[in-house]
Amino acid sequence: MARRPIDITVPDLTGRLAVVTGASDGMGLGIAERLAAAGAEVVMPVRNPAKGEAAVAAIRERVPGANVSLRGLDLSSLASVAALGDTLLAEGRPIHLLVNNAGVMTPPERQTTADGFELQFGTNHLGHFALAGRLLPLLRAGRARVTSQVSVAARRGRINWDDLNWERHYDGGRAYSQSKIAFGLFGLELQRRSSAAGWGITSNLSHPGVAPTSLLAARPELGRSTDTAGVRVIRALSSRGILLGTVDSAKLPALMAATDPAAEPGVLYGPKGPGNLGGPPAEQAMYAPLRSADEAARVWEVSERLTETVFAA
Repeated sequence: MARRPIDITVPDLTGRLAVVTGASDGMGLGIAERLAAAGAEVVMPVRNPAKGEAAVAAIRERVPGANVSLRGLDLSSLASVAALGDTLLAEGRPIHLLVNNAGVMTPPERQTTADGFELQFGTNHLGHFALAGRLLPLLRAGRARVTSQVSVAARRGRINWDDLNWERHYDGGRAYSQSKIAFGLFGLELQRRSSAAGWGITSNLSHPGVAPTSLLAARPELGRSTDTAGVRVIRALSSRGILLGTVDSAKLPALMAATDPAAEPGVLYGPKGPGNLGGPPAEQAMYAPLRSADEAARVWEVSERLTETVFAA
C-alpha cells in the first residue's frame, strides 16, 4: 500500500534571510528548498563547492526564481567557521533563521578535526557553537529563530566529561550521542541566555527521527567505503512504510521548529509516530539527558573555552 504523504504548511518568508548548514544534500537540501519556496533568501554554507553548486541548481530548477547562494564552511575547522562569520558580518544583513542541520555520524575509527577535537564532537557541536557565537550580532539584529538538529541518539547516553575527545577509548556510537547531547544542551542554554540578556533570539530543537539519509551511507572521507548494514535496513523499512520516516518527512520537524509561528522556544520537535521514528512532526517530551540546566551551563562554558568563542552582547 502506498505511503500517505506527510507535509506541513510553511508560512510566507518573503524578506527573511535564512542560513542552513548541511544544505548540499539530504534533509538540509530539502529544508533549504522549502524555505526558498516560501520566499526566504537562503544562504547555504557548504564544505564541498561542487556538491553545493549541484544543490543550488536543483533548487532553482524546482523553485524558479529561488534566491539561494553558497558560502564556504567546514564545521570541522574553527578557522573556516571564523571566516564564514567574518564574511556574513561584513555583508551586514540581519539573519532571521539559522538552521543548524549539518552533521557527521560514527566514523569507524576515531578521527579529529583540524583543531584536534574528536570529529563528531567538534563538527556536530563545537563548530555550530562557534558559528552561532560569531553570528550573534546578526542573529540579534534579525531577532532570529535558531533551530538545532539533534537526534534520537540524544535520548540516552551522557557527556563523557573525563574524556571529551574520546582519546582513551573510542566508541563511535557513544561519541555520536555525546555530540548530539552537547548540541541539544547548547540549543536550550542559548534560549536561557537570550531570555536573560534580552538578545531577542529564540532557540529550539528538532530531530528527524530515523530515515534513509546519507549519515550512515558510504562516506570515504570518514573511512567508510560502503554503506553500513544499518542504512540498508533503514532503506528497506522506509521504502515499505514500516515505522521509519523518509528523507522528505525527516526534514519536517526542523521546518516546523524553524518557521511555524506557534513553535515554542526551548522545545523539542520530532516525528510523533511509534517510537518517534517517523510520522508527522509535533512537540515532543524533552530527552532526559537534555533536562539539566546545570549540565547545559557546563557544556556552554567548556565550549566557550575550547573554541575561544565569546557570545558578546
